[in-house]
Amino acid sequence: MVSKRILHGAIVTALAAILAVVLAGLSGAQTRSSAVRVGNADIGGVVTSSKGPEAGVWVIAETTELPTKFVKIVVTDDMGRYLVPDLPKANYNLWVRGYGLVDSPKAQAMPGKTLNLKAVLAPDKRAAAQYYPAQYWFALLQVPPKSDFPGTGPSGNGISPNEKSQGQWIRDIVNTDGCTGCHQMGDKATREIPQSILSKTKDSKAAWDLRIRAGQAGAGMSARFDQVGRQRALAMYADWSDRIAHGELPDAAPSRPQGRERNVVITMWDWADPKAYLHDAIASDKRNPTVNPNGPIYGGLEESADYLSVLDPVRNATSEIKLRVRDPETPSSADTKPFAPSPYWGDEVIWNSKTTVHSFSMDQQGRVWAAARVRKHQSPAWCKARSDNPSAKLFPINYGDRGLELYEPKTKETTTIDTCFTWGHVNFDDHDVLWSSFGPAGVEGWFDTRVWNKTHDEKKAQGWSAFVLDYNGNGKRDAYTEPNQPADPTKDKRINVSYYGVAPAPDGSVWGSVMGMPGALVRFIPGSHPPETALAEYYEVPWNNLKAPVQGYSPRGMDVDSKGVVWTVLSSGHYASFDRSKCKGPLNGPTAATGQQCPEGWTLYAFPGPNYKGAVENGSGDSAYYNFVDRFDMLGAGKDIPLATGNLSEGLLVLVNGKFLTLRVPYPMGYYAKGLDGRIDDPNGGWKGKGIYTPISTRAPFHMEGGKGTTSKLIKFQLRPNPLAD
Repeated sequence: MVSKRILHGAIVTALAAILAVVLAGLSGAQTRSSAVRVGNADIGGVVTSSKGPEAGVWVIAETTELPTKFVKIVVTDDMGRYLVPDLPKANYNLWVRGYGLVDSPKAQAMPGKTLNLKAVLAPDKRAAAQYYPAQYWFALLQVPPKSDFPGTGPSGNGISPNEKSQGQWIRDIVNTDGCTGCHQMGDKATREIPQSILSKTKDSKAAWDLRIRAGQAGAGMSARFDQVGRQRALAMYADWSDRIAHGELPDAAPSRPQGRERNVVITMWDWADPKAYLHDAIASDKRNPTVNPNGPIYGGLEESADYLSVLDPVRNATSEIKLRVRDPETPSSADTKPFAPSPYWGDEVIWNSKTTVHSFSMDQQGRVWAAARVRKHQSPAWCKARSDNPSAKLFPINYGDRGLELYEPKTKETTTIDTCFTWGHVNFDDHDVLWSSFGPAGVEGWFDTRVWNKTHDEKKAQGWSAFVLDYNGNGKRDAYTEPNQPADPTKDKRINVSYYGVAPAPDGSVWGSVMGMPGALVRFIPGSHPPETALAEYYEVPWNNLKAPVQGYSPRGMDVDSKGVVWTVLSSGHYASFDRSKCKGPLNGPTAATGQQCPEGWTLYAFPGPNYKGAVENGSGDSAYYNFVDRFDMLGAGKDIPLATGNLSEGLLVLVNGKFLTLRVPYPMGYYAKGLDGRIDDPNGGWKGKGIYTPISTRAPFHMEGGKGTTSKLIKFQLRPNPLAD
């Protein structure tokens, strides 16, 4: 007879065996579920370090075996897994980059393979900081205290008396309307002074004096320092680079990508050439982004060269479209010689553009309308006084720079179009009318492409108007006083502003951003015959306005969402929205002419990341040049999502429900963008069938990781449902 003790022991043993089998099965299932499913066009695996799986780090896949260099970048999930999807057939180098790491050794693989990667922990804080975004280094800049403003001049505190506040100083010599309006600050190329400059100067202040004169942009940089107070500005930058040279490191460390930030897929192509820089790119019709599916993407090279850079994203190949001018005596950027030798190019003239293509629109036929210079500065006689042109009769224009250049993909031909006014940004309304920015001061211009299609008469297709406020408040445009005249309550009032950014709104009005301190948004209402019926509304950014909960200044880029809300990026380190429907006071009459009539319409969101040292009149140390409202969910974050170029955080800033996602471009370090566009290649293709495009737009591509010889890039952002989605 078996004892109870023996029987109990046998039962325990049996139960233990069963439990072991169950646990083994669960463990096996868990192992199988954690495996990365790799398709024929994918490379995937797991990233681990000596600490175990590495979550929220980037895996970079790069090849030079395609017609142009091609890169794809993804982020690991919380178990260290990664999947690089949809790779063209080629051999790829793959490596790991991330905060707290140094780059791992490169490993080779082809699509369809599983490749586990070994991350390398940074040996110390200094090594880790080399991979931080530029903002973390530029935030070490010590700006003058608020008490130093207004400036007291060369014999006082060295700051120009024209600089009235710390905010204006940041705007003029630090942020987007200052140094970071052309290139990144805080990257290795700017936080360190080249030895070729140091060897010629006695100290770092003198070195900065020489470096801001370098190259074809040197005269402009040098003049800006004179504007704000040269010696004080030089001392500020010298102090910054000296402290870094002596070992100072960023005060803060960036967080690894979290949540939806890990779902990003970044695709990158080389285009243009090492001496050229990009300003803008166009992929589709902003009103209907299914236009030009899988077609070429066009890039404009502004001052640097007279061609459109073209990418075929299917063949991964680049080409060029030569541009032309109407007048052979059109000025060229090559006329501007280097103010001082460049550390990279010496006395060589590397920019030679006559057309200076700035920005684009694409129409429903896939034609590209580019803002391009086609003649000398002086406008034709029909633009001026005593012309029979309806717009010229009311407001003659003597000078204008960029006109338009039309590229027709079907015929491969370009057509130059002369306009009296100047084009910067170019945007279509729903009636196929192009609206302009850049003035000249006091002018808003338009070009009716339907009239052009029928007549090819550039004079008939264009028109322009003054900006006139309804000062007398009667709801229509009347005789007006000039900007330099006293206001008259019986008349309207003209304002001498010009648009920087421009965007038509759903209600038929046309909004634009006005740069300056504090700057403004202006609403242009065309009326039935715009040259004589157009009215304007003027809304300043809240600055020193006690009724506004948050203060900001100096808009740059701007866009309008599908509800008519205007979005703009500010030099004060904010993303701002303006909702006119929230205004409580009168929108015409004398009160509305102040620009401060609707503080309740503004909402400001400080960009993420650290701020400059001592900055109290600024929201963030990031610099956003332009923005774009993703009305059609081309990124994958939702409809009507505001996007901005985070040029010091080195990524795309995505504002979702009042909070930012930062989709960083970690390689090559130096991401800096101006224009944004989007496209839907396949409406039924899910996340794979769409994307947002930005060019790397720095005027100094040789500042990027890789140095001299590095070209500008075109970048595509996509958000997939999860970090392993195929």
